[in-house]
Amino acid sequence: QVQLVESGGGLVQPGGSLRLSCAASGRIRSTSAMAWYRQAPGKQRELVAVITSGGVTNYADSRFTISRDNAKNTVYLQMNSLKPEDTAVYSCKWSGYLTGSMSKYDYWGQGTQVTVSS
Repeated sequence: QVQLVESGGGLVQPGGSLRLSCAASGRIRSTSAMAWYRQAPGKQRELVAVITSGGVTNYADSRFTISRDNAKNTVYLQMNSLKPEDTAVYSCKWSGYLTGSMSKYDYWGQGTQVTVSS
């Protein structure tokens, strides 16, 4: 299986920045994509940003930048100009193939809380 360890969340003032990290480990044969999602209280989970193994990115918000270190199976989310409405639990998702398997899998991290407040 794949384990995801997220870090970098916390409390930040409006207008501030945070950088989230998510490191994947385990039976990884190849990674197709890694993504960040968020879920605010009372709202559905939404995609924040995704990056494929080839480096193709897609964002829901131009204030955020996703990047990855393929050698470390780690994905980062740089968040700038944060607003109170960005407050949510941010979760990392890994998609790819495990050693010894031809099936594609998705794994989720436990999430890290981001709170934007003065």
